[in-house]
Amino acid sequence: MERTRRARHWARSLLAAATALICTPALAASPPHDFSLAQILSAPFPSGLTAAPAGGRVAWVYDDKGARNVWVAEPDGGAGYRSRAITSFAGDEGIDLGELSWSADGRQIAFSRAGSLEGGGPVNIMSKPSGPPPQTIWLAGLDAAPRAVGPGHSPAISPKGDVVAYLAGGQIWTAPLAGGAPAQRVTDRGRDSSLTWSPDGSRLAFVSARGDHSLIGVLDLAADTIAWMAPSVDTDVAPEWSPDGRRIAFVRIATGEQQIFLAHREGAPWSIWVADPATGQGRSVWRADPGPGSVFHPALAERVLMWSAGDRLVFPWEKTGWTHLYAVSAEGGPAREITAPGAYEVFNIALSPDRSRVVYSANAAETDRWALWEAPVAGGGAHAVTHGAANEDYPEIASDGRLFALHGDARNPMRPVSVGPKGLSDLAAGAIPAEFPVSRLVEPQAVTFAAADGLTVHGQLFLPPPDRRRPGPAVLFFHGGPVREMLLGWHPMDAYTFMYAMNQYLANEGYVVLSVNYRGGIGYGLDWREAKDFGAGGASEFNDIVGAAHYLQARSDVDPARIGIYGASYGGLMTALGLSRASDLLAAGVDYAGVHDWRAMFKALPPALAAAADPQRAFDSSAMATIDRWRSPVLLVHADDDRNVPFDQTVELVQGLRKHGIPFEQIVIPDEIHDLLRQHSWLTLLGATDDFFGRKLYEPRP
Repeated sequence: MERTRRARHWARSLLAAATALICTPALAASPPHDFSLAQILSAPFPSGLTAAPAGGRVAWVYDDKGARNVWVAEPDGGAGYRSRAITSFAGDEGIDLGELSWSADGRQIAFSRAGSLEGGGPVNIMSKPSGPPPQTIWLAGLDAAPRAVGPGHSPAISPKGDVVAYLAGGQIWTAPLAGGAPAQRVTDRGRDSSLTWSPDGSRLAFVSARGDHSLIGVLDLAADTIAWMAPSVDTDVAPEWSPDGRRIAFVRIATGEQQIFLAHREGAPWSIWVADPATGQGRSVWRADPGPGSVFHPALAERVLMWSAGDRLVFPWEKTGWTHLYAVSAEGGPAREITAPGAYEVFNIALSPDRSRVVYSANAAETDRWALWEAPVAGGGAHAVTHGAANEDYPEIASDGRLFALHGDARNPMRPVSVGPKGLSDLAAGAIPAEFPVSRLVEPQAVTFAAADGLTVHGQLFLPPPDRRRPGPAVLFFHGGPVREMLLGWHPMDAYTFMYAMNQYLANEGYVVLSVNYRGGIGYGLDWREAKDFGAGGASEFNDIVGAAHYLQARSDVDPARIGIYGASYGGLMTALGLSRASDLLAAGVDYAGVHDWRAMFKALPPALAAAADPQRAFDSSAMATIDRWRSPVLLVHADDDRNVPFDQTVELVQGLRKHGIPFEQIVIPDEIHDLLRQHSWLTLLGATDDFFGRKLYEPRP
């Protein structure tokens, strides 16, 4: 439901100035703690790790207190790296930065800045009377100051190094990399995405979405023509060029097989096609088997189809009920698994420059930890690259073959590292400030418990320091997505690393915190993610809330009358669902941007997706259907320019709460979006959550 963003310290004095807060009594005394939210959130968060095509370099984005900049690491002549920022943007003004694209010589980087990088164009988070800053393509060089190219996002620099293509208003634009000439628009009836250059830089493949179907187009810049690859009524995605540029492969999803927030384990099988980019003539070279894996699931990776050495196509498939990697000849034939068999999932994937091997993150060694693995495309067996009680993700392989990733553990936050024979080495040593309370954090424990319907649920348990352990308050945390997995340590996705920090902070204050990996999430196989009667098809995930509450109630260190619940996006949905059906188990909750009425939510979806839902069953699966059973107080928080969960979801809930006399407080963050791009906005949400639980849970009820 979101890719959520950034969280930092909240100061209570900022609350009134930043938000519209209604019905909030005087702040309670804070529970004791060994460190502040500012300290635990003082480390910069890295994202967008991207290897250059040349020079052995790698780049990423650092979000440091709301200011986002591009960093580059390059070999220092030995085994190490020199790292530095090549941009110097400052200020917490809600200006996002990402979508890095290297030039072929590895000396320039194009990137998007401002607006929402998840779609929707410019945003006016600072409520400027002059309007929002334009979403803009920028170009930064290793030896040149950054400059703006033009309005747009999703840049892709041609391998020739002469042109940068990008998107604006759903259309393709091209501009000379050196500047000096105006950008040119490519007119297409669809909404374009997935810009992918041919190896020689003469043609550009893209996806043209047209409502009920999508096409793969190939733009020939010199001829000023577009060829369509084997067009059909289906949904075509993920264009991938052959190394010689003479063929193009793509994924075809059967029409009607894309569903959202409904269990969908089997359907009309998806397929892989190969076409001639000059003529558009193509054919299917592989088709998924009926049954498990027949519905396309792309893992987390942005690049889900890779043309490897030996003329093989590498792709993720759930044939066994688990997302693994397979290879098939580009000429057709059976697919062969290249990852090791087992009950685990593959997440992000990188192909080596020589196309002979893949490196991927997976939870193969431990269910709630991600590590890096490597597999030769030609076969020969996969093996673990990283080991130990830590998490690694977003692998990237440099032009010289060296490996990079994001790395963190239970106490040390995520940071970019090089991965070598002698272990891991920080690319930006010293980025973690001295105030970060690494020694005061706890090691969360992996736990399992039974849901109300008997299914086994996984979670991470955060226990308070020994001197604060007593029969006291507890909190349930539910992540968003729902296609996410919380880990035994800092998370490689932005908002979840900050919510992990919040769980650590609450534990330090004396709360027992249980982070629940409920059904509908990833990491536990197809049947768990596509759970029976899930979401708008029956709300079976409510069983996991009940099971988690009963697990906490049975603990000797928890006061069963003081259990709270919180979450964001789908986690907000889980909060509202729990409070509307189990107020006898849950004493209070904090709901950020939750879905409360599936009927209204489906109205905001494209007709083809909305048509899959049964309106009455969707409503019966919603918190609004059982609001008459709601008794416990709740804090509602929502940004009113949310482009993922419509703001009217919270409006409808407030009307229902008022009608039934249910106590609630609300915070509205004007002009913010679902991602909460501004640091100040995240500070407000986290601090208000801490304050609300302090007043409602920390002290025993009279």
